Amino acid sequence: MATKRVFDYIVLGGGSGGMGSARRAASYGAKVAVIEADRLGGTCVIRGCVPKKVTFNLAHTFDVLRSDAKRYGIHAARLPESTEGPDFSYARFKEMRDAYVTRLNGIYHRNLDRENITFIAGHARFKQPVDESDEEGLAVEILDAQGDVTEEIVGAKVLVATGGHPVVPTDEETKGAAAHGITSDGFFELNYVPKRIVVVGTGYIGIELAGVLSALGSDVHVISRHDTVLRTFDPDMQSFLLESMKKQGITVHHYTHVDSVDGEPIDADRAFKEGRNLAVTLRDVRDGATNVLDDVDEVLFAVGRAPNSTQLQLPEQVELGRKNYIKVDAFQATAHPRIFALGDVCGIAELTPVAIAAGRRLSDRLFGGAQFSTSKLDYTNIPTVVFSHPPIGTVGLTEPQARKEYGDENVKVYKSKFINMYYSMMGVDNDMTDKPFTLYKLVCAGPEEKVVGIHIVGLGSDEVLQGFAVAVKMGATKADFDNTVAIHPTAAEELVTLR
Repeated sequence: MATKRVFDYIVLGGGSGGMGSARRAASYGAKVAVIEADRLGGTCVIRGCVPKKVTFNLAHTFDVLRSDAKRYGIHAARLPESTEGPDFSYARFKEMRDAYVTRLNGIYHRNLDRENITFIAGHARFKQPVDESDEEGLAVEILDAQGDVTEEIVGAKVLVATGGHPVVPTDEETKGAAAHGITSDGFFELNYVPKRIVVVGTGYIGIELAGVLSALGSDVHVISRHDTVLRTFDPDMQSFLLESMKKQGITVHHYTHVDSVDGEPIDADRAFKEGRNLAVTLRDVRDGATNVLDDVDEVLFAVGRAPNSTQLQLPEQVELGRKNYIKVDAFQATAHPRIFALGDVCGIAELTPVAIAAGRRLSDRLFGGAQFSTSKLDYTNIPTVVFSHPPIGTVGLTEPQARKEYGDENVKVYKSKFINMYYSMMGVDNDMTDKPFTLYKLVCAGPEEKVVGIHIVGLGSDEVLQGFAVAVKMGATKADFDNTVAIHPTAAEELVTLR
């Protein structure tokens, strides 16, 4: 029998968190293996934030050329009027985007080679029964696409960073959802822009993709079971974005459930080149009234994600929580002394930079020596952005959270609603009616007016937030903001001139 390969650190999953942790461990001299059945890069690179942001950039560029350019005196002979025609092809854009993702996959492989990290292609699972007496570590089996075990390796420490996947309602919840609908994964397979699309869900993913599709000319219908969108965000951000979506022509169906989707099913040979004339039955959750949306090209379900944890044959000491997320402590440790977990498989702040930061700190602690013995990620005040139209940036507490934590009398809110200078050339005779606004908001607490929350929405908010997030993390006060000289003319200066 062939000798088993033994590693200091086995990483299950070649996504952002796993790669970040693997590379940091290797930098300390650890012998590391990364196991991945898909392409390297995980959700973010393959079918998440990277291709999403590229498509967001496309939508923004398309909108600028179609609507804004003429406000600056630019009258090109052939500006794109649609996403299919002599001036522009979405299918060609998809080819370019896919090629970019492929280049990133190659970079990940070269990074592993350069840092002497062993890459193993295949699915991974813990060997059962677990041999806890093996002093070298835990046995991990590698499986091929047919489910056959091709190799068994041993790791002194094992990181589970297998990520998650989008979920689709069951037939009991929404008849025909699995047969007819797509998820965010399917969105990145589309090589055309649907004329009419139904987006089910009002979290990050649903809102971002709805905005992109609307900017590219789709008739977008967003389905919400509640009266708003992005329910975990500050209420002012919710209401501002909802109003903006409606101005863009997006139809939001409140208090609505999708009962069924009927029409042409998705089959294995589908090329994602054209729509399928679907009929979507909607039901008002308040009174049960129903209506049908006809001539729908696609139904995109963005109703949540689930962890990739159930096929791993985890040792019984590893606890699973809600939806089978892996339970970990503040140091990313499970109840098994050799097994750690981070990223989307844990369901805590499911963001790429969070997984990378957690992975690096974990490897610092495990392999970096005594000076890193308490290294862990602080999960408070994590900044985040929604690439909606317009984008939202947020860090810290929402206004309701701050009032609950500090009391109404100890919270002061500063807000400014203004028109970004970029839009100053739009309209005539100083008519501001149709010009997009920006909203900036500071939430302050205590007698020193410590800034405990920043919430901004409008052009450029995705780029503005990062530096101000540092200020919040450092405990800056309103006086610190006031004492900072503004950069003029910018939108960001509003945050240091609020009264």
